[in-house]
Amino acid sequence: MSANSQFTFAPATGVGSLPGGDAREAARTATGSFEDFPFLPELPARGPGADMIGRTAGMLVELYARVEPSGWRLGDRPGRDTRRAWSWLGEDLDALEEFTQGYEGQLKVQAVGPWTLATALELRNGESVLSDAGACRDLAGSLAEGLRQHLAEVRRRVPGAQVVLQLDEPSLIAVLRGHVKTASGYRTHRAVDRQIVESTLRDVVGVHGEGPVVVHSCAPDVPFALLRRAGAAAISFDFSLLTERDDDAIGEAVEGGTRLFAGVVPGTDSGLSDPAGSVMGVRTLWRRLGLHPGLLAEAVTITPACGLAGASPEYARRALAHCVQAARSLADNPE
Repeated sequence: MSANSQFTFAPATGVGSLPGGDAREAARTATGSFEDFPFLPELPARGPGADMIGRTAGMLVELYARVEPSGWRLGDRPGRDTRRAWSWLGEDLDALEEFTQGYEGQLKVQAVGPWTLATALELRNGESVLSDAGACRDLAGSLAEGLRQHLAEVRRRVPGAQVVLQLDEPSLIAVLRGHVKTASGYRTHRAVDRQIVESTLRDVVGVHGEGPVVVHSCAPDVPFALLRRAGAAAISFDFSLLTERDDDAIGEAVEGGTRLFAGVVPGTDSGLSDPAGSVMGVRTLWRRLGLHPGLLAEAVTITPACGLAGASPEYARRALAHCVQAARSLADNPE
């Protein structure tokens, strides 16, 4: 973990999803917007298998999922939905490889983390994997092996890149608090013990070895301390959802060397303020915490608040460019 916390991240990047269905256009946007921290885009508008759950389900080893009316359900063998997920991921990797010829720098890839995946995938009986502790363990093991293979493939295609793995965990707080509904919708699944949540995350984070892992959640009350203990080198969140209750955890994270991926640019079409205005809240937080302004550029990477799948293509391009300009503003005027 110490290697992770010493990793220096670039000042701005995207979260993951982009609008539209053209892999080459998305790769051009992701690599063109961030010269030093591009990402592998996800294009959920293409349909099941291109969404974040379907894409990650397609990465699983010896577990397969198919689309049912209620969502993704585990089955015995790879069917049409799994093959479609494989095909789209291959298409996206081909496009990324084309636009990163000779690239040497940070490159981010995203997958759904083990707990959000456990809430989103169903067992054969229609209940979520979360309902069965043994199934959760099996799923996390399959995900870890699948991520190991995926990361190796990305390194093979873009050999000069420093690969950064992002785990998307928007359902993590619901899992910890027992707020995930059962299939009937009338009850909720029991809260999962925090130590089990943490150790499972640590195992999945560990597949990246010495490489840095970012955990992303665009839900309120991000468990900063738990994620840091699980080995996250950086934590990505929607900045607008922070409250002063989060101050102590954020202060400890910064002082402990954890990078903050601050989502300050709206994920859907909005009027964008000037770049300096977008990071004003970050500067205010810094002053409130009594942190040294010179630490800002070292501690914060600017991103959209969440994925951009729901935005117009034109807004998505402007939002990514705005992240770069806002990060520059933060570096030039930290006070």
